[in-house]
Amino acid sequence: ADDGVMPQTVEAIDHAKAAGVPVMVAVNKIDVEGADPNRVRGELAQQGLTPADWGGDTEFVDVSAKTRQNLEDLLETLVTLAELQELKANPDTRASGFVIESKLDPGRGAVVTLLVHRGRMKVGDAIVAGEHEGRVKAMHDFRGQRVQEATPGMPVEILGFDGVPGAGEHFRVVENEREARRLANERGIRLKQEAIARQARRRVSLEDVLARAERGDKELNLIIKADVAGSLEALADEIARLPHEQVTVNIIRDGVGGITESDVMLASASDAVVIGFNVRPVGNAAQVAEQEGVEIRTYSVIYKIFEELRAAMEGMLEAVAVEEEMARVEVRATFKASRVGTIAGSYVTEGTVRRGAQCRLVRDGTVIYDGRIGSLRRFKDDVREVTAGMECGIVLENYPDVKEGDVIEVYETKQVEQTLS
Repeated sequence: ADDGVMPQTVEAIDHAKAAGVPVMVAVNKIDVEGADPNRVRGELAQQGLTPADWGGDTEFVDVSAKTRQNLEDLLETLVTLAELQELKANPDTRASGFVIESKLDPGRGAVVTLLVHRGRMKVGDAIVAGEHEGRVKAMHDFRGQRVQEATPGMPVEILGFDGVPGAGEHFRVVENEREARRLANERGIRLKQEAIARQARRRVSLEDVLARAERGDKELNLIIKADVAGSLEALADEIARLPHEQVTVNIIRDGVGGITESDVMLASASDAVVIGFNVRPVGNAAQVAEQEGVEIRTYSVIYKIFEELRAAMEGMLEAVAVEEEMARVEVRATFKASRVGTIAGSYVTEGTVRRGAQCRLVRDGTVIYDGRIGSLRRFKDDVREVTAGMECGIVLENYPDVKEGDVIEVYETKQVEQTLS
């Protein structure tokens, strides 16, 4: 409440939006001199988190962790929102969740803090997280007190892993230690394969958006950094003017200054491309981008950005089937033949008719057949094509009901790449 919205707050909001998860806000340190919760509300409203009491949909609770003021209100609000959004977990199954943090303690070995999402975890359970496995030897709650079991929503610190799993790793309780070892080995092999694949190719780039589009993903996520606020504003305005009817461009973060490790991690989490205008990666950002398979594109000419974005978006558009009329034929007489069926004695008024071409039969303005030309003859000879101004005999494939006065429209269907208007 005394500092206002800091960069790490904006980063947390960006991650929450990219993940599509609900957000509520606890404004802490209201007991500190100079605290101004309303200023915090105004700054967060600019980030898209409008307080419910201002007509928005984000719940705010003013609290003091030091004096414990309004902590009960915070818990009640959490419970109420969970009930309204029907956030539930099954407590009567094997536990699973995520690693919050882990460390190697000289005296205790691997110490891992877990957050249980579902199920019930007990001391003695076999457990696996990533390429590490073990058995829960001891469990402590957030107060440091020993507990025998953990239920959904409960963070616990456990001992018993054979190594230190990474933060964010998914864990689950399995039937026995043998099963845990097998899964850990399989995951270890898979993690190595993923690392090799990540080094071999970038996960997100403007060049591979077509492959993503074929999987039905018609969104292009961007993180934009620029040297000055004016350039950033111009970039955002021009991107907003790109056609968005079929392909959506989402700017999940924009800012002034160099491309940071935080930008890269957000891009990795949300499958985004990082675009920099007159800026470069700072610190370990380039190295992390290489490890995470995130593409960073830097430019010094602004129009080049929009050329490549437009090309990428057009690559995400599906080709459309366009019909092109090839010929128009009038049926002037019909003849019956025992072997071939009804022969339409015809005159080609426009274009060129080809054997095997797609066609439709039109009678009194109504399409009564859509198929192909099965046979095409000039006098007694089979021919491949007949041009305008010439007579011919036509047999429609699997359709004998042709009458004098009918019109045969010959057409071709082509796949045409779409362009942005």
